[in-house]
Formats: sequence, structure tokens, C-alpha cells
Amino acid sequence: MAGFSVSLCQLTSALYFIKQIKRRSPELLIAIGGSTFSGSTSADFFKLFEEVNLVVTGEGELPFSRLVEHLKSSAPFAALPPVAGIVTAETAEVNEIQTRFQQIKDLQDLPVPDFDEYFALLKDTGHGFFPTLPVEASRGCWWQRTSGVGKTSGCAFCNLNLQWQGYRAKDPAQVVAQIDYLTTRHQTLSLAFVDNVLPRKSTRTLFKNLADLSKDLRLFAEIRATTTPAELNLMAQTGMKQVQIGIEALATSLLKKLNKGTTAIQNLEIMRDCEALGLENHSNLILYFPGSDEQDVAETLRCLEFATAYRPLKAVAFWLGLGSPVWRNPGSFGIKSVFGHPNWSYLFPANFIASMRFMIQAYRGDLGYQRKIWRPVEDRIKAWHKQYHKQNRGPQGSPFLTLRDGRDFLIIRQRMFEADTINHRLVGTSRRIYLYCRHHRSIKQIRARFPSFSEDRILSFLKMMVGKKLMFEERGRYLSLAAPVKRL
Repeated sequence: MAGFSVSLCQLTSALYFIKQIKRRSPELLIAIGGSTFSGSTSADFFKLFEEVNLVVTGEGELPFSRLVEHLKSSAPFAALPPVAGIVTAETAEVNEIQTRFQQIKDLQDLPVPDFDEYFALLKDTGHGFFPTLPVEASRGCWWQRTSGVGKTSGCAFCNLNLQWQGYRAKDPAQVVAQIDYLTTRHQTLSLAFVDNVLPRKSTRTLFKNLADLSKDLRLFAEIRATTTPAELNLMAQTGMKQVQIGIEALATSLLKKLNKGTTAIQNLEIMRDCEALGLENHSNLILYFPGSDEQDVAETLRCLEFATAYRPLKAVAFWLGLGSPVWRNPGSFGIKSVFGHPNWSYLFPANFIASMRFMIQAYRGDLGYQRKIWRPVEDRIKAWHKQYHKQNRGPQGSPFLTLRDGRDFLIIRQRMFEADTINHRLVGTSRRIYLYCRHHRSIKQIRARFPSFSEDRILSFLKMMVGKKLMFEERGRYLSLAAPVKRL
């Protein structure tokens, strides 16, 4: 048997190899799986790709092990009894995708990943390449959940969790033990958490235990914008160097449509904290989301005027993912019809396109309108990237907006693009208000914290800070934007 685990960018290469292998060994059993085929396999697939004998849908460990046990008993493949998670040409006609899943209930039952063969091959090449080890602490997404009436919540654009049902996390001690074992065995210190989102309840314990390993780790993870400064600081102390935050938008009105459960001011806060900790923030800003409007664009442009003090976000065009909330309920987002993306026609014949459901879909709706209204944001992001990288060249590269606290006063250093640096000094209550707003605060909270300062004076000070781009205001909440040079 030959097996292929296929994600999006491996589809055409995997199918090419399968065809070549089958020509040389027509009796060989071909099994495929991976995220590309989660929830999308149909009887048409087996008609189009006759070389493929079976597809493993959803999580692969249990169904694939059942298959291997069957074959090891010398029983023919044709005699394989129905197995949840395995689809053949015969069962594709009758089974529903949702009933095919078979996944591990407790991730504690998973063994340590075995990378020995990979590292043996790497050694034979003679290259001095130090790879990044993949590490798994959880599967699924705790932000995405199914209600009792069958409705699914979660980010509207996301289809990353089709291969799982529910959210499961490993015990932090198990994750730490595996990291310790693998980094020691393979003598490498770079790791990437492959989780769609880190565990919500056990993150602090996980990173505290990682710090106790006394290893100079270099880590990457995808995190939520609601990650606290304390958690972020702990991650940085443990060796986190790069993060991808689920920012996606800098307009609260659009974040609501995306169902992110966050606000623009929260996104700015964690972007600032990444600057303070020296974390490379490789996050995205989604453009052209169906149903977005000129108000969303205007809010985004306003927020960008304040966000440019931080590492630029990457502009990405919205793409319609098979199985995402937008795909399942297109009418709610102004989409008139959904179909296979026309770019697939460059890779497959027309009859393939008509018969298969690929992970990337296309739609008819307001795309022309979206491209028009988002053009100013595209231009602003391009300028942001150019400005940031030009200004951060050489040994003088540092955060654009920083503060140093002198106990009785604080100094804010504001580096300007192609202009002289501006220094601001705040003393007394002004200093205390600015430090208090390191976490975004409502005007009610600020007034309650500083009762001896009149409301007019507070509002006047906040307005001045916002006007100088030293603070950000959103719907009566205020955030100080300068990153402290001292760790959080």
C-alpha cells in the first residue's frame, strides 16, 4: 500500500505521483487523506481518479490503523468491512460526511512523533540544515463550537477544522516532555506549534513548564488577539520569536461580521505588546470580505493611522473556503451563487471541475464593489510596509513608538517617517493616566480611577493624546500606544 497525506499545495503533485506509481505497480493499493479531502470526497472523485482505492476522511490515526490491521491479516482489501473514516467508491454513494469521522477521544493516547527517518535522510544529504520541529498541543479550535441546534460558531471565513469534531488538548506535561525528548534526540531547538489556536485553559502552565527545561528554544505559534500581556510575556521568556495573531481586521464593525469576537482596540493592544517584547507579528488583514462596506473601510483607514507604529500586517484577499460559515450560508453575506474556483481549470479538465468540490471555491456577489472600496486600504498597507522596512534598516532599527518610565515622569519617543523624532514628557496625573491605559479603558473607568481630575481635564488630555497618535480611542475606550522599553 502507498499512502498520501494531501494538503492544498500538494494536490496536483500527489495525484501526479499516484498516476505514475499505479502505471508501474497496478496492483498496489493507493490510500489518500489529509485536510484537502475532509468533507469533500464524493463518488465522482473515484470516477475521476480511478487509481485511488480509498480516502481517509477526518482524523487519520484510528481509521488508518483499522485498515492496516485488516491488511496485515492477509485479508483482501475488497473484504474490508465498513470503517468510519474510510471512504471507497462503494461507500461514497451512501455515507454522509458527518458519519465518517472516527477520531481519538483523548490526545494523551498519542505516541511521541517519530522523526528518525527524516533526520537520517537529512544527515545523508550532508547539508548543515537545522529544521523546525512541528509540535502539537491541541486539535480543532475552541472558538469554533457547535450549539445544541446544530449551528456552528467561529470565524466566518474559516474552514481549517473540517477534519475534526470538537476541540481537544493534550496535558501540558505531555507536551513539554515530548518537546524535551525531541529537541534532545534531534539536537535542534526551533519548534512550531501546529495548533490552529493554543489551549485556552492550560497555556500558562505549558509555557511555565517549558521555561523550566532551561533550553534556549525558538518558538512559533498561532494565538488569539485575546491573549493576555502576562501570557504573551511568558511566551517571550520561554523563547517565542514569531506569532501569527488572529487579527484579520482593524475595524470593529468588520470584526463583528467576521465573527472574531474581538475589537480593533484589542488588536492594536496586542500588536503593541508584540513590539514591546520583540515578537515578530506575522498576521493578516483580510480584504474584500463579502458584505463589508464603506464604513468598514473608513474604520480600517482610521485605525491604520495608529497601527503604523507597529510591524505591518499582510494584506490577503478573502477566499471562499469549502465548509466555512460563509460557504454554508452565502445569502447572509450577499453571495448569489457558489461554484468551483475557475483557477482550477488551469490544472484539471473541465469534467473534473464540474464534478469535484475543491477546498477553494468562488462566488458571484459584490466582489467588484469590494475591490473598489478596499483599494485605499491596499495602497495604505503598501506604504506601511515600505515605510516600516525603510525606517528599520541598520543598527538604529527599533520600535517606532516607545516609552520609558521615570517613576515621577515618563518619556515617549515617537520616531517619524522622513522627519525628526519627537519626544514627549508626561508628569503627574497625565503620566498615571497614560500608564493606566496600557490596557484599553473606558472613560468611566478612567474617571473613577482619577476622581480628583475633572472630567473636562481628562477628556482634554485624552483628546490631545489621540491627536498626537500617542493613544487610540474607540467607542469611548482609550489605549496608550507607546511600547514600554522595559519588558511587560
